[in-house]
Amino acid sequence: MEKTSVKLLMTWDIQAGREEDYFEFHIRKFVPALEGLGVALSEAWLTVYGEQPRLLAEAVMPSIDSARKLLDSNAWEDLGLQMDDLVENFDYKLIPARGGFQM
Repeated sequence: MEKTSVKLLMTWDIQAGREEDYFEFHIRKFVPALEGLGVALSEAWLTVYGEQPRLLAEAVMPSIDSARKLLDSNAWEDLGLQMDDLVENFDYKLIPARGGFQM
């Protein structure tokens, strides 16, 4: 089993006109749901200029095994279905963790 830390990088755009609903969901459901799954967001960025996803969030996970377990869970799928009502272009990837900004 691999024990190297990984980053879960998630990107998405908020659907036009759904900003208020999205931020309410993010604070009241998204972050608590991730924390309930043992995932703590470590950083988040908002794009204000350019052709990149509007939001980028990252969580550091202890191993690739723990990340894969999360991504294969019904709870992760359920969270994604809830986000589908508010965001578009949701994407995620796992990368080896290192310090600083990674994309």
